[in-house]
Amino acid sequence: MKKFLFLLVLLSGSVILNAQSDRYQKAMQQNVIAIDTTRTMDGWRELANNFQRIADAEKTQWLPYYYAAMSHVMMGYNLANGQLGGFADKTDPEADQAEQLLNKAEALSKDNSEIYCIRKMIASLRLMADPMNRYQEQLPLVAQSLEKAKALDANNPRPYVLEAQDKFYTPEQYGGSKTEAKVLFEEALKKYETFKPASDIHPQWGKGQVQFFLSQLK
Repeated sequence: MKKFLFLLVLLSGSVILNAQSDRYQKAMQQNVIAIDTTRTMDGWRELANNFQRIADAEKTQWLPYYYAAMSHVMMGYNLANGQLGGFADKTDPEADQAEQLLNKAEALSKDNSEIYCIRKMIASLRLMADPMNRYQEQLPLVAQSLEKAKALDANNPRPYVLEAQDKFYTPEQYGGSKTEAKVLFEEALKKYETFKPASDIHPQWGKGQVQFFLSQLK
């Protein structure tokens, strides 16, 4: 009888864990699928809130913290609206929130190439907000984060996407180059053809961006 009760308890625990895992997967899938199609401030805010709720409920999963951090960075980029300088008061809170969330993701997943991609994006956001006063601090962080992301996973296309975008948008007198950007976008596209995410909720964003930029560089 005791053995039967013990097995029943184990079975019940397994059913509960599977149900929780299924809820997590479904919640993540519904939001991850929106990453490549979200463009507006409201859309990114909704994703940030959704991923934050998932992260708060799970606490042992790095992915919801990662995506929540990314969403806050994208909110910052929306606030910047392609401009340089003069908006630190608006974008710094988003960068701060992103960094706090990303630190939680990194605590759960050390030496992660994807996390360093978001670190690069945070440093870029801070740099854009006040380039004259921040280039000495933030520019090295941008470069270091990109190199670390590449070193940790040579097959990850996203560091190349981010580097290519920098080359595309930066004026030539400051190191930008459409020619170099095209080479980097083409390298990223090759990597997308062979890159296999660990699951359908792991990072796989960016291919659409590459295809768009390459269409502009013909």
